[in-house]
Amino acid sequence: MYVHRPATLAAEPAVVVALHGCTQSAQLYADNAGLVKFADQYGFLLVFPEQTSANNSSKCFNWFQPGDTRRGQGEAASIRQMVAHAAAAYGTDPERVHVTGLSAGGAMTSVMLATYPDVFTAGAVVAGLPYDCADDVLSAYGCMSPGVDRTPSAWAQDVRDAHPGYAGPWPRVAIWQGDNDPTVAKKNADELRDQWTAVHGLDQSPDRTSAIGPNSTRREQYLSADGATAVEVDRVPSIAHGTPVDPGTGAQQCGATGTAHFIDSICSSYWITGFFGLDGADPDPGGLPAPGGLARTGATDTSVTLNWNSVSGAASYAVYRDGARIATPTGPPFTDTGLSPGGSHTYSVAARDASGAEGARSAQVTAATTGSAAKCWTANNYQHVQSGRATTSGGYVYAKGSHQNMGLYNTAVTHTLKESPAGHYVIADGTCP
Repeated sequence: MYVHRPATLAAEPAVVVALHGCTQSAQLYADNAGLVKFADQYGFLLVFPEQTSANNSSKCFNWFQPGDTRRGQGEAASIRQMVAHAAAAYGTDPERVHVTGLSAGGAMTSVMLATYPDVFTAGAVVAGLPYDCADDVLSAYGCMSPGVDRTPSAWAQDVRDAHPGYAGPWPRVAIWQGDNDPTVAKKNADELRDQWTAVHGLDQSPDRTSAIGPNSTRREQYLSADGATAVEVDRVPSIAHGTPVDPGTGAQQCGATGTAHFIDSICSSYWITGFFGLDGADPDPGGLPAPGGLARTGATDTSVTLNWNSVSGAASYAVYRDGARIATPTGPPFTDTGLSPGGSHTYSVAARDASGAEGARSAQVTAATTGSAAKCWTANNYQHVQSGRATTSGGYVYAKGSHQNMGLYNTAVTHTLKESPAGHYVIADGTCP
């Protein structure tokens, strides 16, 4: 256990436990991740657990070993003891204990949130994994890539089983994931979201979206009944596996590059500090309300026209097709062009203020273009790959476009794929005409 104590430590300070990634050390993580800047600025305590090569030859936290991932056992219990020691030695506030980490440290963050929800107020998982995704080294690699697909309720039950009888409150969770991560598949961000939204009793459709930072990281927020952000997902464009940093002296800048797995993009530690509520600002300032009345008002073979009720204070709007933002018109109506005939899409709209911050998204509406219906093919997984409708990775097959997991790459698994729009395939077993 290493500690960074700011020169000016707040009275009854908050504590952030920061867990390094594989091959890293506590010092390396402290020097590069950017958390130290904000601890010094806001007066909270940083605790840096350090894995040893005696426990793991690559200095990874053993997030996949049952003896280290259960309440009261192994590494999980050791980290919990570090929090207790910090409270005794530095008088930290037991109501403001947080945890974050990268990769194996991110996966261990999930472990701590699940096994000690009565200790941790919030956590931030950076390029990490859902809790109880693996129970040995072999399954750990499969969890990392291509990922494990479970229902939200199954993932949530794994968390509840980590501390039987505990009924809440549950930690708030931020999930950070690079779009081009070759080590921890970006599917894991969705599975983490599914796990923690279900724990909080929420659905998996974001209530509010926005773009943050210098590289327009895509933020999705899932709100509890009181309007606070219970879960958020921050998807960082065009980065591989590592901690997002943005070296510099600006208010939203932090960290250092030049060492593996610290990537120049956005200062994630700035946003994580804010998510934890440690920057003195309102951690959930709200935003513009969701537009009402979204409806399809026209369609052709290649376009869909949408209309909605204007929102007071909105400078523009963000239009989402199938979950991806496609345009930011100044107001309704809006026509989405360049579509394929006979295609069906789901739309939602969010109002944007003058700074570009988005409010809550509207209810979704499904709209179809006119023209011929989508094409369907039924074949085994091998044939789908050979015909260019799917790809293979790690022994599994994924539908092109939707990237849905179709199962093992062999002739024994058969699926029906629907193509809509051209080049985009989705599994349509038993539903495709």
